[in-house]
Amino acid sequence: MRKLKLDELNRASVDEFKTQDKLPVAVVLDNVRSMHNIGSIFRTSDGFAVEQICLCGITAQPPHREIEKTALGATQSVSWTYYETPLQAVEQLRNDGYRIIAVEQAENSTMLNEFTPAENEKYALIFGNEVNGVSDEVMQNIDGCIEIPQFGTKHSFNIVVSAGIVLWDFFAKMTM
Repeated sequence: MRKLKLDELNRASVDEFKTQDKLPVAVVLDNVRSMHNIGSIFRTSDGFAVEQICLCGITAQPPHREIEKTALGATQSVSWTYYETPLQAVEQLRNDGYRIIAVEQAENSTMLNEFTPAENEKYALIFGNEVNGVSDEVMQNIDGCIEIPQFGTKHSFNIVVSAGIVLWDFFAKMTM
């Protein structure tokens, strides 16, 4: 087996990416502290062609050297908006027709493997702070909550791992 060279991957240019069909998903980062996590989520969002990222609260904004270390240019391809609070993002996304879904461990959450996205529905997926998760204020304003099943001794996944798992699941269920 031979690894493909970069020029054999036939990836879209930034301009082509901006005009291609997108996964009807907005990623909301609720006070994410680590710029490496932010950059990695930009890169993952590019990989699954999400519509947009909403950066909220203390979440850093591009351009920033520490974000670019892991984004590898994805801040140029993925549309993003900054909101002073995650509730402002939630309100705007709800007005734009998105269903607001927290990715969190919570009472009455739906396990990711049991969640089926509705056809012709847009989703805003909220990923929380690395220590405190999705803020309590946001949890009071969601339409639903998805939880990733876990089977080990740790209490949670890293936010980037969570984003990768959930975005892949949504991509697979919505497009394949």
